[in-house]
Amino acid sequence: MDISVEANGTDLQQFIDRLAAAGGGTLLLQAGRHLMGPIRLASGVTLSIPEGAILEFVPDYELYSGNSVSVIAEGSNRAYIVAHGARDIAIVGEGKIVASGHAFNTGFDETVGTFTPSEKRPRVLVFEDCNNVRLEGFTIEDSPMWTVHLVRCHDVTLKNTKVFNNRQLPNTDGIVIDSCSNVAVDHVVIRTADDGICLKTSRSDMGIGHCEKIEVADCIVESKSCALKIGTESFGDIRDVRFTRSKIQDSNRGLGIFSRDGGVIENVVFSDIEVDCHETPDGFWGSGEPLTITQLDRRPELPAGIVRNVRVENITGRCHGAINLFAEKTGGIHGVTLRNVHLTMDEGPLGTARQYDLRPTNADLTPPENVVGRGNAWLRGADGKIVGLFDYAGGMPTLFAHKVTKLMLDDIDIQRPASLPTGWSKLTSVLED
Repeated sequence: MDISVEANGTDLQQFIDRLAAAGGGTLLLQAGRHLMGPIRLASGVTLSIPEGAILEFVPDYELYSGNSVSVIAEGSNRAYIVAHGARDIAIVGEGKIVASGHAFNTGFDETVGTFTPSEKRPRVLVFEDCNNVRLEGFTIEDSPMWTVHLVRCHDVTLKNTKVFNNRQLPNTDGIVIDSCSNVAVDHVVIRTADDGICLKTSRSDMGIGHCEKIEVADCIVESKSCALKIGTESFGDIRDVRFTRSKIQDSNRGLGIFSRDGGVIENVVFSDIEVDCHETPDGFWGSGEPLTITQLDRRPELPAGIVRNVRVENITGRCHGAINLFAEKTGGIHGVTLRNVHLTMDEGPLGTARQYDLRPTNADLTPPENVVGRGNAWLRGADGKIVGLFDYAGGMPTLFAHKVTKLMLDDIDIQRPASLPTGWSKLTSVLED
């Protein structure tokens, strides 16, 4: 069964419910602007947004109170489009979803170069506990918060989609894969102010799940945080992950693994990736690092899980910052292989790359007195320095490893200026016990 809807503002939910009652089918949006409130997809239903069709959402957080979800993110518990426990669902087509993120900020903060987000912002799409999901072809523009959030979903295909968000609105992650399994992401283009493609295992009233068997390939990502990332929410184990054949452009950080909670992160591959990572103001996380792996506790009652068996190979491009591997406890990062890493390391215009960044820390959960800023973003202490940034002792090397065990380096070639800039170490690699 198929239903075609003209662009006249008709509520789409009635048609989705009709298709679900009939056992499934396709809801086809005709060309034009469809201004809409909350949408709840059901099993067997495909939402088709062909070229020329625009699905635009009314930017009113309270309107989406019926679209609540189990994982609270940045204070948000709702989304424009949701699905719960559905099977065989899809959103396809070459059209657009317009998400009105510009309506969810309280002004521009010149001190850190970002908009200050509104306290309550909806995500664009959240699917929870769904099986056999297909997202293909469409473009999402101007998300208020996380854009696509998949939670405890299995057998997911996400391809040929685009996410174009405001590059100065925080928390606008492109794709968040949270406690999912058997996920394939390919030929996706993301330009956003926060993480590009991010794997997590969040905690909610539904418990803690695992994230495993994730393949990300042939993507282009621009990020004001970390382009291809695992963590920081890592309550459950994350394993068997491959990021391959992708380009990272105009980003703060290229590749990242951030263990902060109790889950183990293991068997990860970053391969055949071109990076372009640059310095940014210290209010942003990261500043030009091609690769960052950090493991440290942010909850005293829940030690961060080990990061082990990570392979990074065939990495090329340019950067302002160093490769940074930091474990709070000896062996917290174990079994990392870097092979065929060929980079050019240039001096940045800001000097912020001369520090390494361990955010988020415990301070982001329980900010100390005499600080200003936003927790889980940036906090500036009474001394004027960002909490969680640390100077490289002796200057910035090309590779910094702290309490990492079984680190293997093979064909690492990082070119630096012949005359080293101020604040750079004469040592290329600094390995601390």
